[in-house]
Amino acid sequence: MSIQEIVASSGGALLILMTLVQIAPIKVNPWSAIGKMIGKALNGDVIAKLNEVQGRLDEHIRIDDERNADAHRVQILRFNRELLQDNIPHTQEDFIEALSEIDFYERYCKEHPEYENNRAVLAIQNIERVYSEMLERHNFGNA
Repeated sequence: MSIQEIVASSGGALLILMTLVQIAPIKVNPWSAIGKMIGKALNGDVIAKLNEVQGRLDEHIRIDDERNADAHRVQILRFNRELLQDNIPHTQEDFIEALSEIDFYERYCKEHPEYENNRAVLAIQNIERVYSEMLERHNFGNA
């Protein structure tokens, strides 16, 4: 048997073996693996660029989310400042709106521990205290 016959017969046997392995109930799929390798070789630059773009997009989303949380904190601090001035009456709806700002802000802080979040703790406590007092006295609109 010559080398050419051995290579030809072994190449054919390898082709048949790979096909049989793919059909077999064992989840080994050599054709898919070869296809993935070829795809990665052909699209490597595109995949790298997409990963870079995804990273930049994730960073923009993080910054936007932090700005949104900052805006909620500003609303909390503004409302607390109005309470401390003591000359601006607030309705129960005003308090409900402020409490929803607090809920959003605290939920964001809990879900994002890397976010600096201890900047409105006393304001939140004061808003909740005043709201509780007004609920007990039924005294909304006369803050």
